[in-house]
Amino acid sequence: MSENKEKNCRLGVVGGSAVLEGVMMKHGDRYSLAVRTPDGSIAVEDGEFVSKRKKYKILGMPFIRGVVNMVESLVLSTKVLERSAILAGVDEEEEKKEQERTGKKTNWNFVFGVVTVISLILGLALSMALFVFLPQFLTKTLERLIGQDLGLWKNVIEGCVKILIFIGYLSVVLLMKDIRTTFRYHGAEHKTIFCYEAGVELTPENVKSFKRFHPRCGTSFMFIIILISIAISFLPIFNWDAPLQRFLIKLAILPVTVGVSFECIRLAGKHENFLTRILSAPGLWVQRITTKEPTLEQIEVAIHALKSSMPEEFPDSVKPVSKAAEAEVTPETVAEETVAEEVTAVTEPSEEQ
Repeated sequence: MSENKEKNCRLGVVGGSAVLEGVMMKHGDRYSLAVRTPDGSIAVEDGEFVSKRKKYKILGMPFIRGVVNMVESLVLSTKVLERSAILAGVDEEEEKKEQERTGKKTNWNFVFGVVTVISLILGLALSMALFVFLPQFLTKTLERLIGQDLGLWKNVIEGCVKILIFIGYLSVVLLMKDIRTTFRYHGAEHKTIFCYEAGVELTPENVKSFKRFHPRCGTSFMFIIILISIAISFLPIFNWDAPLQRFLIKLAILPVTVGVSFECIRLAGKHENFLTRILSAPGLWVQRITTKEPTLEQIEVAIHALKSSMPEEFPDSVKPVSKAAEAEVTPETVAEETVAEEVTAVTEPSEEQ
């Protein structure tokens, strides 16, 4: 079975992520964003994102490429999230509320950019607090309550606390309606990629029949990072009696953790055997939280994103035109453009003149 999977030329050539009311798919240097707009239509936009690994070969080497991939994924995710918010009408709703309240027009592109930067900073600080300092503090507190040195068991307890915090965090955000919707689009993304990799025609009904748990998912990647960080914590370089030093060493060794995790995910995504099933199992289990069963309408959005990201493979695919875009092209605007072209043709001198 592993041999057949290795021969599958469709395996691992497209990836994606869920965004606000939609899905982003990436194939090579091209990405496509498909979003369900407030009027119920689908807006599709294409873009280009060239990895630095193509320009600098050293960045494509094993273990280094994992860190580069993580940084670039964050950059692209932030970009498409901002755009999906605009297409989904999030900024328009906020703009209307703000104008009604103050009577002034707000530059929401600027505001969204500032909020994104602040969110990244706060998110990083929160991650450090939740996954570094809190597990360490709780483990030391437990050791004091027991009244004896727990030895290497401290690393096990700290790791279990990290996993519980991670799962607890995902379970809490799942209570938010918008997050639940995004997780359904996450499921639509996985199902669509599975359907494509299986060589089955991409229809909502066909895609619906596929599983929503994918071994190359970012959720699995994050979970493997936690597991590998737990394994690394057993190294003698980490001193529990020097918390700051321990934190700085963990920070310094983080690129190694990310690099190893990426290679594990890459291996699991391209091969299927006993080892890769073990590597994939924890992440696939966590995806029961981060993916939900999508509707046929949500799957339709994911299909448009995938087909648009691969125009060479789907040359007959018709990109949907949102109602907002159709409204911009009226008979009056067509007539005005025709008149403008005729005027230009008359007023501009020919090459012969």
